[in-house]
Amino acid sequence: MRLSILGIGKKISLLLYLVFMIFPLYWIVVTSLKPQDEIFSYPIKYWPVHLTFQNYVSIFKISKFHIYIANSLLIATLSALIVLAISLLGAYVLARFQFRGHKQVLISFFLTQMLPGFISLAPLYLLMSHLHLINTRVSLIVMYTVSLIPFSTIILRGFFQRIPVSLEEAATIDGCTRFSALWRIIIPVMLPGIGSTFIFAFIQNWNELFTAVMFVDDESLKTLPVAMNSFVMKFDIDWGAMSAGTVLSVFPTVFLFILAQKFIVQGLTQGAEKG
Repeated sequence: MRLSILGIGKKISLLLYLVFMIFPLYWIVVTSLKPQDEIFSYPIKYWPVHLTFQNYVSIFKISKFHIYIANSLLIATLSALIVLAISLLGAYVLARFQFRGHKQVLISFFLTQMLPGFISLAPLYLLMSHLHLINTRVSLIVMYTVSLIPFSTIILRGFFQRIPVSLEEAATIDGCTRFSALWRIIIPVMLPGIGSTFIFAFIQNWNELFTAVMFVDDESLKTLPVAMNSFVMKFDIDWGAMSAGTVLSVFPTVFLFILAQKFIVQGLTQGAEKG
């Protein structure tokens, strides 16, 4: 009897937690479907009385929203792919080789995660200015890539360490070089970790605002978070347009999670498996 009461209590707690987590997203969707006069109406309406898609239409009329989405997709995808390629090779070296300064490299990677990112923005802005990269997509790709390489390398190193060295040794006996063994044997085994790292890098780049505001001014080069920030005006906030833009901005990440959910689950649970 006591166990059944505890089980019911756990289920109720999980249900309340689920409602607590989902309600903000539900409210954003509902707000995006309300006309302006219903958003702050009293009593509060938890579903639109007059359902409208005018907010979705208006964000494309009042701004170049399709260009912002295209910029975010391009910058987030390219930088995530570059981060993945560099981090994969770096993590392999750190996991398989011992060399002078090995521990110092790892410590430096961890230390970079403890420092606020905005500290380095001023010198990096001057550097990008001297290289004539300010107000270009390249500046954002470079910034996002550099900022995510340390943490992505640490993540991938952990996956490499769970893969037995004997797999590579067997491949070299069969005539594979170290690189071909990495490409043909290790990387297919590490697909869950690679997929998880790519999604992590993509989402970080997709949601980043501060660097994008600092390095890009041209309207045709702005990313989606910058566009969302523009809905916050000096004396007012366009909540309807902002909610509609938020809903549209969530779609790519949700779609990515749906496509890669198998890899994500395997990547999260792989640490519990014996190598």
